[in-house]
Amino acid sequence: VQLQASGGGLVQTGGSLRLSCAASVRSFSYTDMGWFRQAPGKERAFVAAITYNADNRYYADSVKGRFTVSRDNAKRAVFLQMDSLKPEDTAVYYCAVFMGGRYFDINNYNYWGQGTQVTVSS
Repeated sequence: VQLQASGGGLVQTGGSLRLSCAASVRSFSYTDMGWFRQAPGKERAFVAAITYNADNRYYADSVKGRFTVSRDNAKRAVFLQMDSLKPEDTAVYYCAVFMGGRYFDINNYNYWGQGTQVTVSS
């Protein structure tokens, strides 16, 4: 399994970015996926998750109403649209494969991408 995250960059406060994660997962269409982020000096934290059929989406309180997780099973990709970005959103963003259990629990993800840096300037 390989996950390749991309789309990060430098953006001003209030701006937008769209992250992509290409997943070489054989059963991607039946795999729930998640996004996490890790800011400097902090632990990796849950951002969003999406079920295999996109029927359910989950968000951290800090990003609700600003971020949107989506997926394209035909392309084996998951996306994170980030709007109204704030300096506190600055972090390395990771996509991951969900194994089961609680979506916000980092221990329930078994494959991780390499991360993509998002920097929001004030």
